[in-house]
Amino acid sequence: MEAEILSQYEALFTCGFPKAKEVFPACIADAHNHLSPEGVQAYIDGANFICKIGMGVEPVLVYLEVMPEIATHIGKGTMKMVADYTYVIARSPNKKALIPFLNSLSSVCRRIDRIEDLQMYLDIISEYVEKTQTVIHGHHSLYESPGMIALLNSMPQLISKLCLNGIRNFIDYGARNYRNAPDQQIEYFELTSHDAKSIIQRERKGTTFKGVERHMEMLKDCLWDCDLPFSVFSTAFDQIRKPVPYLDSQLIAVPDVYEMENGVSGLNRYRAMLAHLMAHHTWSTKLMADNFAPHTQLFISTFEDCRVDRLAMARYPGLKPLFLALHPFPPKGACDPEHQSCLRYRAARLSRALMDENFDTENGLLEEFRVRFNAILDEKGENSTTQDMSKLGTDFFVKTRKKTDSQPDIYWDDTEISYRDDNRFIWFHHEENDEAEDFHNNEYQSEERIVDDANSLPPRHYDEWDYNSESYRPDWATVYERLHPSGDSGKIDRLMEKHGALANRLKKMIEALKPQNKKRIRFQEEGEELDLDVALRSIIDFKSGQAPDPRINYSHTTDSRNIAVMLLVDTSQSLNQRNKDSGQTLLELSEEALAITAWTVEQLGDKFAIAGFSSDTRHEVRYSHIKGYSEHYGDEVKARIAAMKAEYSTRMGAAMRHAAHYLEAQKAEKKLMLILTDGEPADIDTKDPQMLIQDTHKAVEELKSRGIYSYCITLDPKADEYVADIFGNQYTVIDHVDKLPEMLPQVFMKLTH
Repeated sequence: MEAEILSQYEALFTCGFPKAKEVFPACIADAHNHLSPEGVQAYIDGANFICKIGMGVEPVLVYLEVMPEIATHIGKGTMKMVADYTYVIARSPNKKALIPFLNSLSSVCRRIDRIEDLQMYLDIISEYVEKTQTVIHGHHSLYESPGMIALLNSMPQLISKLCLNGIRNFIDYGARNYRNAPDQQIEYFELTSHDAKSIIQRERKGTTFKGVERHMEMLKDCLWDCDLPFSVFSTAFDQIRKPVPYLDSQLIAVPDVYEMENGVSGLNRYRAMLAHLMAHHTWSTKLMADNFAPHTQLFISTFEDCRVDRLAMARYPGLKPLFLALHPFPPKGACDPEHQSCLRYRAARLSRALMDENFDTENGLLEEFRVRFNAILDEKGENSTTQDMSKLGTDFFVKTRKKTDSQPDIYWDDTEISYRDDNRFIWFHHEENDEAEDFHNNEYQSEERIVDDANSLPPRHYDEWDYNSESYRPDWATVYERLHPSGDSGKIDRLMEKHGALANRLKKMIEALKPQNKKRIRFQEEGEELDLDVALRSIIDFKSGQAPDPRINYSHTTDSRNIAVMLLVDTSQSLNQRNKDSGQTLLELSEEALAITAWTVEQLGDKFAIAGFSSDTRHEVRYSHIKGYSEHYGDEVKARIAAMKAEYSTRMGAAMRHAAHYLEAQKAEKKLMLILTDGEPADIDTKDPQMLIQDTHKAVEELKSRGIYSYCITLDPKADEYVADIFGNQYTVIDHVDKLPEMLPQVFMKLTH
């Protein structure tokens, strides 16, 4: 820029801060190169204005630095808009947030294209301030928003993951739920709380793994015969390194969400990723990492990736267009080998050459290795090995290495192949405690609380209703399920003998309820009677030297009563209380009632399951399988009922949602969830007694919308105060607790009549 023009601009810049005058020439030169004369004038006017708002030099310096780029991208109108909003913040109790606000603008404006979008961003910040301003103690006229600085500092990360509407929803949730909890509000907007991470996941655009998990399970099991479980990691937060899929001996780690890439949908990206991982699982073997330098490992991994991809494409040809659409091809000469490390660049071009026969390598060495690679695959096919690729990768690195390969300035553009993993599956180290131990760690995996033993299943997360904000807290409650331990099944048989008279009365009621039209089921190995036709054929087969058919029995089933039942039992600590009349604990009475009811339902022939639940905060809701739908009511189930224990609290809504997961899967005309409890929903981490009551009521509504009828049997003499708020008129209060074993089966039969 000419000295005369600079002098004119300096004359217009009236700010008196020496530091501002020092940086002004460089900043105005940038503005002069990118903006119109009117834009430059607006830029200087904005800087002069901010200089006078009484906030020191730092806001001016940030403004001078960021605004030329913003105005070039969006328009000169941004100058006055930002300057005016800067004044609003400077004159508010949130003036400490001024610098974070100005710093956030660069990240935000790179993700938007219109001045209307910038105005929307400013409106979102204003809405947050209005919802979260709180009175400072002793100064009733002054207000502040506790989480504003944290929010603005987190804005670059938020705008990289969410659209403006998503950010508005994210901020709205935090403002409503933590308006009166400043510490929690700050934690939320710092993106460290569980809530913050869950809301970001909910608001992100793209295909979530949760939405396609069943489809992916089917592909994994049916096409690749693999039973490894999936583990989902988040890509929404800063990590030690950028998370990528991986495979090891215990699990398949996959990202939580995929957006469309190069015209490939999120679902197809998941398919491509799974195919690549399963190809490694099918055809790759281990190599000792200690025997190869890191640069050599890169090229060996590249050859091995291409080998298994080519084998997968041969087995399932539809994968080829997916792989190629997701595979970059950096152009020839894009990396400067004299000043940059071109390792990743060479690996990406090599990979494209091996995958795409139409790719013009423009390089004799790449063509040579493509020919060698194809020769191995043509000759050996699926019998080719990882060791074959080890030789190719080593040779390639030796022939292509440069002195600059170890330069810190690494060429990254168009080198990431997003559907591929980190190749930890093919590498191992000689020493168990080697320095590369972290190579196998999953630093993206959340830390779950581990409960119980090998009978436990992976945790499941459920939303919980917050009646104050009238919104769900996503993935708020964590349910751990396990198979209930066993005890002495003889205890239940002795209880049934004790209630012999009741059993006789129930039998008469059962006979009246039982459907009379029966259907015979033939070809059963175990059944009610011998199927003579099949038995005779089996004898003939046996005597003629052929293997006899062992399915020589038949049984009966009814074809008019089509009911599935879930008996969900509260096993919280309060069940240890003793009943004054009988001297038994409520737990012992519950065991008796369960045993008699289970026997009753079994006699009726209905499909039913039994589960117990308790909770120790939202992080640990315990759900115990006592009887599954496929099990008969026999000694194993009796033994589990006999081993029931009462402990912890009663987070009923999460337990009901989890039980509905199993009940909903049953094929039945009527689905009934029968909840047996001795008190209101409560937990030690919830101070507001209405919180879990309202959440359980919401769970009842959710189940009803899914065709599941909920009914509560409560032993709480104070239940009239809350039970109708949860279940409406779908409940029975048993005032005389000692009558529970008699009442529970009768209530069941009335409900299913």
